Amino acid sequence: MRPAHTQNPSPPALLALSQALPFEQKAFWDFTLDDGLPMLNDEEASGAETTSGIPDLDSLPPTYSAMCPFGCHCHLRVVQCSDLGLKAVPKEISPDTTLLDLQNNDISELRKDDFKGLQHLYALVLVNNKISKIHEKAFSPLRKLQKLYISKNHLVEIPPNLPSSLVELRIHDNRIRKVPKGVFSGLRNMNCIEMGGNPLENSGFEPGAFDGLKLNYLRISEAKLTGIPKDLPETLNELHLDHNKIQAIELEDLLRYSKLYRLGLGHNQIRMIENGSLSFLPTLRELHLDNNKLSRVPAGLPDLKLLQVVYLHTNNITKVGVNDFCPVGFGVKRAYYNGISLFNNPFPYWEVQPATFRCVTDRLAIQFGNYKK
Repeated sequence: MRPAHTQNPSPPALLALSQALPFEQKAFWDFTLDDGLPMLNDEEASGAETTSGIPDLDSLPPTYSAMCPFGCHCHLRVVQCSDLGLKAVPKEISPDTTLLDLQNNDISELRKDDFKGLQHLYALVLVNNKISKIHEKAFSPLRKLQKLYISKNHLVEIPPNLPSSLVELRIHDNRIRKVPKGVFSGLRNMNCIEMGGNPLENSGFEPGAFDGLKLNYLRISEAKLTGIPKDLPETLNELHLDHNKIQAIELEDLLRYSKLYRLGLGHNQIRMIENGSLSFLPTLRELHLDNNKLSRVPAGLPDLKLLQVVYLHTNNITKVGVNDFCPVGFGVKRAYYNGISLFNNPFPYWEVQPATFRCVTDRLAIQFGNYKK
């Protein structure tokens, strides 16, 4: 048996792991002492129930301090085996491990028994490997797995038979072209999927692909979408479709997404937003439409009573009207704007009437800037 390494994970390694997460993780390492890591705040689009975060030390299973794969760092219930040039998942992993970090290696396959006995595993990090093949029963032992990070690999499909306990799946920057119906069946706890950076077209989503999911957060950025998918979970609070090839938003594109409070559509090719399209988003707070080809401010913004942030910079907007952002009259808008970006548009900003921004908290919240051809 290899000698154990029990020093704390190095600060650079901790930093690299934390930076891989698009939004803030609170108490990321708490689950080394507790099977129930406090989940993200509801305002941060997780929606999961929180726990106290205070472990009952008497109820914890015994630690296997003598077990640590060669070259890895093992501290409490965290096993860190990143950046070691590993070709396969190492053996001699302690059964009480709650976080297994295998990022930045050369693993190409996940085999049937690679995670055998790891029934307490909470988070599995496999980012930046060469994984192209996953055995259909590879994840079967992971009955408590809640976070699976398997981005930047060579996967051509969503892994089969994901653990029913899974809450968060990050599978961006792979080679996935198709999301078949039933691939997420049984994942009742899932609330966050990050699947951007895959060559997904609208036709790649089979009807019913997301059936049964109650997602709060979904990102399909940097793909090949030409329109807003119409069959995504209606429970979504955040939808990010930036860096695609979307050309228009038609009337009923957003019909089923009435619970959205953050919508990202920046860096597309949107020329037209049909009147009334935004009326289906009564709780929207943040709208990103920067780096598109809009020629005017989208209609309907004054009716969004909770809208606070609008990104419209780097478009082709030639005129800003006095009622483009704020409703006529008082008492209609429940939350004032705290951010409106309009820079890099070809309208004469000195002609915009001050009353245009009568429902903005502060003039510093408005970004005009200069237009350069």
